Amino acid sequence: MRDATAPEGDPGPGALPVAITGLGAHLPARVVTNDDLAERLDTSDEWIRSRTGIGQRHVAAADEATADLAAEAAKSALADAGLGIEDVGSVLVATTTPDHLIPGTAPLVAERLGTQVAAVDLNAACSGFVYGLQVGGALAATGAGPVLLVGAETLTRVVDHGDRATAVLFGDGAAAVVLVARPGARLGPFRLGADGAQAPMLHRRSGGSRYPTTAAGLQNGDHLLTMRGGDVYRHAVARMAAASTEVLARSGTDVADVDLFVGHQANARILEAVRARVGIAPERCHVTVERHANTSAASIPLALADARDAGRLHPGATVLLAAFGAGLTWGACLLTWNPDDEEIT
Repeated sequence: MRDATAPEGDPGPGALPVAITGLGAHLPARVVTNDDLAERLDTSDEWIRSRTGIGQRHVAAADEATADLAAEAAKSALADAGLGIEDVGSVLVATTTPDHLIPGTAPLVAERLGTQVAAVDLNAACSGFVYGLQVGGALAATGAGPVLLVGAETLTRVVDHGDRATAVLFGDGAAAVVLVARPGARLGPFRLGADGAQAPMLHRRSGGSRYPTTAAGLQNGDHLLTMRGGDVYRHAVARMAAASTEVLARSGTDVADVDLFVGHQANARILEAVRARVGIAPERCHVTVERHANTSAASIPLALADARDAGRLHPGATVLLAAFGAGLTWGACLLTWNPDDEEIT
């Protein structure tokens, strides 16, 4: 249990007095099922489901990019918070599939929303939303005004659609939260980590300054995502479970007091293994990978929005988030769900 002797209003060790006051999501209209993929790949619905838990994914239209999805999710989050864009102090976009390498996607999103406040991208791959919560929460806590944090991806643009090992795994989508400083709220503690020595485990080789895009590289598919699936599975389970256990210990929270666990929605088997290691009851987990597939930085906020819509989030609920992604990066955090309207600080 958390320390009952802590001063009233103190969020606890390593936590920020910041609340999520708005939550919104946006998914592309087009849905691609496993059966659709089986028409052109050597795969089947049973093969995909048994290994990943995925049944379908949303795919962006040809004229949709990451900023378009992000802006729609942001509008929904602002409406949910009862705020206008004029109330926002900064815009953060967590993404690994930006519209362009230069400029960032966040300024494009801010422009679509009608603001010129500070706007910046965060790229921690599938861990991006958890990283963004700490960065955005710190901005909100230090008086930067409400912070709009978006996780958005168009991963179907960077996979090899002829490779069944990766083509079946990913989807597109966006979700956003509004972070507001509030006495008595709790965001954190956090445990974030990275291991750049393992970068080749999950990466796109070309397109940056080390390996610029060339005609030969495009022909070789160097611009597409590659992954060593077995290694990713083992690292994801170990890192997500360890980070989750650490934030529970740092906050003095018993695992039995976690009302909802929302992990990065990459693979149902990974989520089940993390759940079992941490000791979270199955009924306290929310899983959406069957309908969304892996949407990287968008996966956790999409799952939160889905949990909210399903009536699984209530004021005062203790929520545990955990993620793992390319980099390698990983992270976990606790938060108290508190979307009630109060004076904005």
